[in-house]
Amino acid sequence: MSFVAKRCGVQFNPPSIVLIYEHRESKTVRKRIIPVRNFSKYSDHRIAAEALKNHPRHRDYLEGVSHSQLEKLHVILRDHLQGFSLEHSLASFDIDPNEDLNKLDDEELARKKGQMDELFERNRKHKDDPSFVYDLEMDFTKNTKDKCSWDDESDSEF
Repeated sequence: MSFVAKRCGVQFNPPSIVLIYEHRESKTVRKRIIPVRNFSKYSDHRIAAEALKNHPRHRDYLEGVSHSQLEKLHVILRDHLQGFSLEHSLASFDIDPNEDLNKLDDEELARKKGQMDELFERNRKHKDDPSFVYDLEMDFTKNTKDKCSWDDESDSEF
């Protein structure tokens, strides 16, 4: 790979993916605008991202860009074509711990699960990490000073 992707973004008019990359040998930083063709508000963002990642003209440049980031950019483009604001699109990527995931459709649920998997992998400790402890023992007992009335009653019955 002779190109290193530095930043990746989206351009709404015309619908395009903007890539800032560095050429490894010459150390020059350049900008490449990749038009997103045949993409409408009804298009599947996963298929479009996969097609763009495997396109022969852009394959070398997009090798350093993750598939999930390309999917996110296509979701933002699709939401813009559907009339949603950029803030709405970016808010859909946030993970809210109080959100009821049972109310989401299949596509949004898959997106949220992918984000949670990505967050888990980022926070997971591997054996090679310097802060990794193999057999970590923790004491979770708490001395509670307040006792409820139902605790006292249940003890006397048994």
